Amino acid sequence: MKQRFSSLDVKVIAHELANTLVPLRVTNVYDLSSRIFLFKFHKPDHREQLIIESGFRCHLTSYARTTASAPSAFVAKLRKYLKTRRVTAISQVGTDRIIELQFSDGLYRLYFEFYAGGNIVLTDGDLKILSLLRNVEEGAEHEQLRVGLQYNLSLRQNYGGIPELTKERVQQALQKAVDRQKEQPAVPGKKAKKSQKDALRKALAVSITECPPLLVDHALHMASFDSSLKPEEVLADDGLLEGLLGVLQQARKISEDITSMEQIKGYILAKPNPAAPKDEDPAEENASNKSNVLYDDFHPFQPEQFKGSEYTYLAFDGFNKCVDEFFSSIEGQKLESKLHERELHARKKLDQARKEHESRIGGLQQTQDLNFRKAEAILANIHRVDEAMAAVNGLIGQGMDWGEIARLIEREQEQGNAVAQLIKIPLKLHENTITLLLEEATEGEGEQQEDEGNETSEVEESSDEDEPLENKKRANAPQPPAQSTLTIDVDLSLTAYKNSSEYFDQKKSAKGKEARTVEASERAMKAHERKVAEDLKKGLKQEKEVLRPVRRQQWFEKFIYFISSDGYLVLGGKDGPQNEIIYRRYLRKGDIYVHADLKGAVPMVIKNNPNTPDSPIPPSTLSQAGHLSVCTSEAWDSKAVMSAWWVKADQVSKTGHGGEFLATGMFNITGRKEFLPPAQLVVGLAVMFEISEDSKTRHRKHRVNDAIPTIENKEDTTAADDGKDADSDSDEDFPDAKPASDSEDDFPDTKLEESDDSDAEDETVNHANPLQRVNEAANSEHEDDTEPPKPTAQPRKTGAAKQASQEDAGSVADSEKTDKSGHRHLSARERRLLRKGQPLNDISVPSDPSTTPDAGADSDATSASDDEPPSAPKGPATTTSQAPKASKGPLPRGKRAKAKKLAAKYADQDEEDRQLALRLLGAQSGPSAAETVAQEQRKKEDEAAANKQRRREQHLRAQATGKAAEEARRAANSGDAPPVEEEGDDEQLVANLANLDTFIGRPLPDDTLLSAIPVCAPWSALSAYKYKAKMQPGSLKRGKAVKDILSKWDNAGKDAKATDKYGKDVERIWPREMELIRGWKEPEVVSVVSVPKVRVMMAGGRDGGGLSNAAKGKKKSARGGRGSKKR
Repeated sequence: MKQRFSSLDVKVIAHELANTLVPLRVTNVYDLSSRIFLFKFHKPDHREQLIIESGFRCHLTSYARTTASAPSAFVAKLRKYLKTRRVTAISQVGTDRIIELQFSDGLYRLYFEFYAGGNIVLTDGDLKILSLLRNVEEGAEHEQLRVGLQYNLSLRQNYGGIPELTKERVQQALQKAVDRQKEQPAVPGKKAKKSQKDALRKALAVSITECPPLLVDHALHMASFDSSLKPEEVLADDGLLEGLLGVLQQARKISEDITSMEQIKGYILAKPNPAAPKDEDPAEENASNKSNVLYDDFHPFQPEQFKGSEYTYLAFDGFNKCVDEFFSSIEGQKLESKLHERELHARKKLDQARKEHESRIGGLQQTQDLNFRKAEAILANIHRVDEAMAAVNGLIGQGMDWGEIARLIEREQEQGNAVAQLIKIPLKLHENTITLLLEEATEGEGEQQEDEGNETSEVEESSDEDEPLENKKRANAPQPPAQSTLTIDVDLSLTAYKNSSEYFDQKKSAKGKEARTVEASERAMKAHERKVAEDLKKGLKQEKEVLRPVRRQQWFEKFIYFISSDGYLVLGGKDGPQNEIIYRRYLRKGDIYVHADLKGAVPMVIKNNPNTPDSPIPPSTLSQAGHLSVCTSEAWDSKAVMSAWWVKADQVSKTGHGGEFLATGMFNITGRKEFLPPAQLVVGLAVMFEISEDSKTRHRKHRVNDAIPTIENKEDTTAADDGKDADSDSDEDFPDAKPASDSEDDFPDTKLEESDDSDAEDETVNHANPLQRVNEAANSEHEDDTEPPKPTAQPRKTGAAKQASQEDAGSVADSEKTDKSGHRHLSARERRLLRKGQPLNDISVPSDPSTTPDAGADSDATSASDDEPPSAPKGPATTTSQAPKASKGPLPRGKRAKAKKLAAKYADQDEEDRQLALRLLGAQSGPSAAETVAQEQRKKEDEAAANKQRRREQHLRAQATGKAAEEARRAANSGDAPPVEEEGDDEQLVANLANLDTFIGRPLPDDTLLSAIPVCAPWSALSAYKYKAKMQPGSLKRGKAVKDILSKWDNAGKDAKATDKYGKDVERIWPREMELIRGWKEPEVVSVVSVPKVRVMMAGGRDGGGLSNAAKGKKKSARGGRGSKKR
């Protein structure tokens, strides 16, 4: 069996990896074992897994594998340098069995070696080794490898280029082989014949390294060249040498043609499996097709030398798939065999315990039977027993020695004494017992004797004519079986009857002991079975899981999702950014936005049929979406029944009432909200199957295309009518659905955003322009008053909403436009004064950003008249007035006393002495120190002002971009100007929505199941699903709940009565369904459940949401009472 790559395999794999992995980034690196590693790569909507076994193989894999719980030191190094790096180049190093991966345009390089012991080497751009799998000491054929050394590529095979294939090169290769063969001693026997047969191929493999031996052998067979020729024979014949050169050229051409093909084919050579069953059911033939053959070899071409043999060729589209299937099948068989061995070991333990139990019970039964036979034998030979006991007791009564008694009995036995022959030597007189040899009593012995007497009398009375008939009957009558002899101990102090009673009592006590032993053994067996099952479960957890194909996730699985009972797709975001993605990419005209006014509620989007966007959404779908939105909120934990509401897609926008663009995950709702009935706090975890296109025709979901009674939006079509309705309708007419108003309580999120922006504007405008004069502010005010406010691109609003938008005309978006047109930006304070009608002349403008905090304290210093010129800004050497201001006030009492002490201490010190002392101490004088502090303070303030300005510009750019995107989206939804850049996304979305019919809940016979998808949806949406589990608010964590549900489904799949292996009964479990469900990973199923703690309700199980009855101190009843079906 082939186990490692050849140079051609490395070349082909490197070619395929370069076409697949080059634009991808490294997601992570994992340990599978000490020599096997897993690299994960990704780019948007595309993921790949690369598995490397050092020294043996490297290929992409489609199977999920169990990784190590913690990374090794080598993997930690790889993660440190390579994580998130982009793969820029993959190639083979010369013709050697080494693959080079370059990351970030050669910033890091990773080398996989597939020869000798193998190695994985990580280097930097200068080929300095940063980390490696194993250190290599210097040897005859390799250099030293360790961290810090240079990785020398020049020593690799044909690194400088493949030499030209000439006649002289082939001749030199054959001559070297001949010389090497002469130096080696001759090997006798079969090995010599085999080495001579492969001598030519081996000679070429050593020198012509670009052509692997099997490829050369393939070319030899294609050219019908005799491969059994010896190298010296080819050297002697010039024609054979030319023919061999042509064969090698053909081999190189085959190698080049393989990598030049767009789709490289891979072939597995398989031979029949002798252990496979011959007479197989046709229904199971496809399932066990892999078990009928044994994989032996793999190649990127069809070897000519194996045609016509027992090998069969299995073709694959792609050499990576071929290698993955070859090694993964072998790896999977090993894992399955390990699991099977553990199960056999556990079964063997149970069988051994059962055998011990049976042997113990059997021993007690044999004891009972033996005691009963002994008692019956004593009764059958009662007179003989009495005689033997009397004889021995008489001898003992005479005072005879015990040894003399034994010798006397032996002499009597030799003389044929019948009583002595009953007694068995040695005697047990020290126990006051003797051993008797008694014939076992047979059933009906007395009856047979009576019958014989009757027959004898009949014979005597009968005539001579009946004698032959009676003799014939006697001859044909069955002979009584030979009586067996029992060895019975008899107590000399008891009578024969009493000894018989003793044996009957022993039989009775053994029977009671048997009953107690059976009861105790049953309890012990149950405990042993539980222990073995726990040990098996623990052992199976330690073993790696069986290889299963990686399930390809659907495009909607990254969100909260479900398909309603009417066939509509409902999407919700797991966080704010996902809500933003759904709004931008998937909310289109005709869709419905469902939300609830509850903390934590997830907004849901119901996707309408893109072909008929104006068709109404059924009420059941609206209700189901509202149910899930309420269940994801805090109402689930509080078990409060609340209602959700829905609006149309054109009522949702990212523009606030003041025209500002809202933050991520926040949306503005305009118009009337239509409230739904109170939601039921019941969800379910179910299995949704993906079927093929051929099977889709048997399933057709009901989609509403005709008009049906639904909840209509009661808005008028014109803006004028909206204004009239807003004026005429009061809030009391529609208490549940209030129109958009100027109240900030309706939109707390918007209120927070506005307050934050206002604060930022206040802080920014104070430091924006220190030379700005009050006259300019007044002119700016006059221009703003005369210029009408520009209308914001918002959906139609009610009258109150229009009034609010007019009052907020000076918002962020409007001020941005003012800046672009050359007008000064007004702060929030200035806008509030303008609304109140106050003039702006009273507003003081600071002359220097550094003096802004102190400007408000002294109005004389900060206010300037129109006639006076503006004061020049202070230079870096000028001192601020902060220090003098701090010294103007009276000092505290403690500081006054300290100042007096200092004045008294340094009273005789003049200014010159003070300067000399400060110079000796290395301190600065008071004015220079204050100047330095002032400079540092001004520098910090300038830097803070620059950062604020940068953040503001960034915010304004984001606002402008968001508003432009919102305008484009509104235009696209209205049909005025569809965005060109999103046409491809819309087409893809329409195609994805058209494939919703391939997702079903209950497969039909003859359906082709492609995958199984976990889904968490309202219970009312899962009525047609085959596999489902109800969940209500409870105390069980969702991870444990998912584990229990999957365990119950797995156990049900092992029940032969509940399984239909032919897949015809839709109510029973199908093997294909269980295979897909068992391929799930628990974390991906847990991520689907959108509610926190649950209580699982499944038929036939215990309550999964809390303590069991035994744990609560309640006794379980024999028959399940109320609530017995809770799981």
